[in-house]
Amino acid sequence: MTTKSFIRILRATIFLIGVVFIVVGLFRAEHLEVMNKAVKICLECIGIG
Repeated sequence: MTTKSFIRILRATIFLIGVVFIVVGLFRAEHLEVMNKAVKICLECIGIG
């Protein structure tokens, strides 16, 4: 196996793992949790929350 083909396979594998993690996070509604925490942090910085 040449170095270029190994790097291509490695890049594709890392990309696919990233896609899997994104999909799992969407199914677990993690994006809503992150948004809630961001809103709380912003409100605390402004001094409202």
